Amino acid sequence: MASVKEPVRLREKSLANGNKSLYLAIYVNGQRSYEFLRLYLIPAKTKADRDRNKETLALANSVKAQRILEIQNGTYGIRKARKDVRFYDFIENLVRTHQKGSSANRSIHHSCMNRLKDYDGRINLTFADITAEWVKGFYKYLDECDDNEDSKFGRLSPNSKRVYFGIFKSFLNKALSEGIIDKLPTHNVPCFAGEDSVREYLTIEELKRLASTECLYPEVGRAFLFSCLTGLRRSDIVKLTWGEVSTLAGRTRLIYRQKKTRSQEYLDITAQAAELLGERGDAGPDDLVFDSIYHPQRTIDILRGWAAMAGIDKNITFHSGRHTFAVMMLTLGTDIYTVSKLLGHRSLQTTQIYAKIVDAKKQEAVDNIPQIF
Repeated sequence: MASVKEPVRLREKSLANGNKSLYLAIYVNGQRSYEFLRLYLIPAKTKADRDRNKETLALANSVKAQRILEIQNGTYGIRKARKDVRFYDFIENLVRTHQKGSSANRSIHHSCMNRLKDYDGRINLTFADITAEWVKGFYKYLDECDDNEDSKFGRLSPNSKRVYFGIFKSFLNKALSEGIIDKLPTHNVPCFAGEDSVREYLTIEELKRLASTECLYPEVGRAFLFSCLTGLRRSDIVKLTWGEVSTLAGRTRLIYRQKKTRSQEYLDITAQAAELLGERGDAGPDDLVFDSIYHPQRTIDILRGWAAMAGIDKNITFHSGRHTFAVMMLTLGTDIYTVSKLLGHRSLQTTQIYAKIVDAKKQEAVDNIPQIF
């Protein structure tokens, strides 16, 4: 007897961070579709992890049972939109309860909401009001923010416009997935084109000059030079512990998890960079390698004062250390794939921005050839 094909199957997809995303493979009238549940199984290292995974699976199977019932009743795919939901209530709750990650990400989501409210501040704005014309109006509002000096939030760069409109679209995509709207009103509205941002970096000569100049705040100077020689972000340097520093075949190696991407990294560093780590002494594995380097703006002020003392006229930030490392590697002939891996980039396209900087340096060098006839 032939087996009856199950109309809904629970599947798993392995993610780069080690988690597994749960989704449903749904077969209806010979057509297959997928529903990603935004539920994740985590590596089960403890009993608490196993209990959490058990609860997650139970929830996923509950959704699966609901979909099977909808198919049997002939109601699958028929969802009544709830356009009377208040728009700002929805997105504020979304950001508050679902927004995870860095404070910078949370901040930019709130900034996007401020722009939306500046465009249409009605408290009772509902999803029924978010029509294609409304979306086009918001697009125009963002587009004119570089000319509109009346806005209390100031002007916007091309990249900020692209980011804000992308976040707004993500809000609508979430509303669609939850059945609040039945179609996206952004279908015929274009995306904003961003532009390459200026990445301030130090040349090798400038880096040498900076290193030979005394920094009035040694811990900040040590951490910044460490970034220049390793490419580590500020967020990874400030949380680096001695337990993440090891030795392999006579080389110092960092084994750490990137705060931004959550990916596990293995980075061999030079003897100079290892020297900047300082002496471990009796520090335990959970002790920080670098002491406090102040809050970001204070650090920027210190770095720019240090650069000025070294005769360097550049508006550097701590992140300039990462840019310096990338440009230095490419200038010294390291292939872009290796540089991408050293920086922990997920996409080679991100690293290619630095290749453009190196190309510009080559063009500048060619332009400096003197007239010979």
